[in-house]
Amino acid sequence: MIKFAKNIRMRQLLVVTIFTLAVSCLNKTDKEKSSELTASNVPVAPTPSTAVVDESKLTSIQWLDSSKSMGTVTEGGTIKINYRFKNSGTKPLVIESVKPACGCTVADYPKEPIAPGQEGEITAEFDTKGREGVQKKNITVVANTRENTYTLYFDLTVNKAKS
Repeated sequence: MIKFAKNIRMRQLLVVTIFTLAVSCLNKTDKEKSSELTASNVPVAPTPSTAVVDESKLTSIQWLDSSKSMGTVTEGGTIKINYRFKNSGTKPLVIESVKPACGCTVADYPKEPIAPGQEGEITAEFDTKGREGVQKKNITVVANTRENTYTLYFDLTVNKAKS
């Protein structure tokens, strides 16, 4: 009797599973499909790469320093890194944003436009506290140039402070 009851329960479970699969696989009407959110129909907020760009305001940038090797330091202090650049275009260069990849680095940049032919500097400070070992960090820069996003790099080795 118990074996028969188990078979009935298994059959009921099988029927429910098949019914569920059949219902979930039904074709949807075009109206139902269009109301679903998919990767291809989700509205996207404008970003520097998707926003309409006024080509007449774009310039070019020449990085005099874009990668720095800071050597070896002892843990505990901050290291200052300077990246120099030149506006090599014919329009004012505007640095729109500068974002370090992690919280151990802070960066500052010119808020005023850089005139054509003039140079500017982005400064970064890296906090070595708790960062023992080889460190490879980057900073993303967005500017009013055709290739609007640039990545600056720095690396260093942080030795543990002597107790």
